[in-house]
Amino acid sequence: MAKPASKADLYAALRAVPEHKVAEIIQGGLVTHPRPAARHATAATALAALLFGPFRRGKGGPGGWVILCEPEIHLQDDVLVPDLAGWRRERMPQTPDVAAFDLSPDWICEIVSPSTEALDREQKLPIYANNDVRHAWLVDPLAETLEVFELQAKRLRLTASHRGEQKIRAEPFAALELELAALWER
Repeated sequence: MAKPASKADLYAALRAVPEHKVAEIIQGGLVTHPRPAARHATAATALAALLFGPFRRGKGGPGGWVILCEPEIHLQDDVLVPDLAGWRRERMPQTPDVAAFDLSPDWICEIVSPSTEALDREQKLPIYANNDVRHAWLVDPLAETLEVFELQAKRLRLTASHRGEQKIRAEPFAALELELAALWER
């Protein structure tokens, strides 16, 4: 697709994308892809469920987080929609009633698929790093892996990789042991 003439035209094109697709603005271009398949949706839903009680509500964990599924996040000229994103309460004391967020999250999670993996790794991770997102997870439900990245010198660097049915502790949610098997459709 040709780049629209202005930022306003580009955002209007994003808003016109049919609801059955995910639309993002990445490096000045409109990027669309289909809504996630079952394994992708299962992993995202399961991870959100595991984190919500302990980290958002403080049930069985420390609380102190706002965790959202598929928020629209405006980071300078980019408009990204991670599968999950989290903000520490000290940075976002109240969840604003808005359609899109301008505040960079503290953590994002992308559930990768064969059609989005290169985009998530090569284009989106650097944008998150340039906007001071401190932690990123890439979850691959086909390979059954969870990769943990931390911001170091303006780059999100791989610090841990987990697979299969391991029980893990991963930053920034290391206060809770996560059972990876819960993320996989079996």
